[in-house]
Amino acid sequence: MSRIVYKIVPENLWNEARKTGVFQGAPVDLADGFIHFSTAAQMRDTARLYFAGMSGLLLVAVDGDALGAALKFEASRGGDLFPHLYGTLPLTAVVSEAPLPLGADGLHIFPEDNA
Repeated sequence: MSRIVYKIVPENLWNEARKTGVFQGAPVDLADGFIHFSTAAQMRDTARLYFAGMSGLLLVAVDGDALGAALKFEASRGGDLFPHLYGTLPLTAVVSEAPLPLGADGLHIFPEDNA
């Protein structure tokens, strides 16, 4: 069973990654020196705290095991361990991509909300 980690990313940045097969990171990732991910339990809070009211986003699920030792779980918000990728994200590790639209309440609608 692989460890799935999630990246919330603006679709325009992801479209650039599709052209090259590699995601270099969003501006915050480049500034921090690693690509920020969330676990399934963390992704809703990440969306609420850092992407509030933003449209045009995708939820990208990634096979964490495919990233090897470059993926590290480190203490961050509230002491929780968050997955951080020290390197670029090869799109070959992507398991799925889904739109992350805004609901009428201003919160993002996750794929499982429609299930």
